Amino acid sequence: MRQIVLDTETTGLEALQGHRIIEIGGVELVNRRPTGRHFHRYLNPERDIDEGALKVHGITRARLHCEPKFREIATELIEFLRGAELVIHNAPFDVGFLNAEFERLPGERVTVAQLCTVVDSLALARQMHPGQRNGLDALCKRYNVDNSGRELHGALLDSQLLAEVYLAMTGGQVVLGLGAAKGAAQAARQDSLAISALRPAGPLPVVAPTVEEAAAHEAFLDLIAKSAKGRCLWRDGQKAS
Repeated sequence: MRQIVLDTETTGLEALQGHRIIEIGGVELVNRRPTGRHFHRYLNPERDIDEGALKVHGITRARLHCEPKFREIATELIEFLRGAELVIHNAPFDVGFLNAEFERLPGERVTVAQLCTVVDSLALARQMHPGQRNGLDALCKRYNVDNSGRELHGALLDSQLLAEVYLAMTGGQVVLGLGAAKGAAQAARQDSLAISALRPAGPLPVVAPTVEEAAAHEAFLDLIAKSAKGRCLWRDGQKAS
């Protein structure tokens, strides 16, 4: 399964009011593991940046003067996204901006829905943690993801952090790290653990429970059956076998 964890920064809050994307960042996961492949571009929006947006990401129009325009990187972006599952925090916002940018391109119109499926990690977090703060910083704290380098929003940094948070939220976290050396060391440790966990050659020893252990097990199954109104799947499975 190929996933792209994606984030954008923009000139303002409303794509329908002509605001534009000024930064896109995305990191690739395959089968829930980082591949090291990513997409990152700053873009010339050809318009001013709202003061409120500037306070969020700190990217000035002057900084973007020599960067490419969206239409110049669109083909590369489309090929990077095609066929993937996008993981985006507050997906309607970023998808709306991407679709608005695609609509400005010449030729046949393309939409995010034609290229990918989308998972909204904010909606997922709200389901898992109702009534709690579910912004990226709050989720980093909740799942022990180091976001100490996040003074301002940045599309690539935020997509890297979100990838770690998303993997933690959905089970089986893989620590991506923000540096190549840290990531390589983590991968090496994971490979070492995987090798040490390989099953040894030959038959595995079978250790029978003691009388006391068997009685305690049956008592526990009785407790489960009582709380489940007579149904115990472990006991049903023993009967079926």
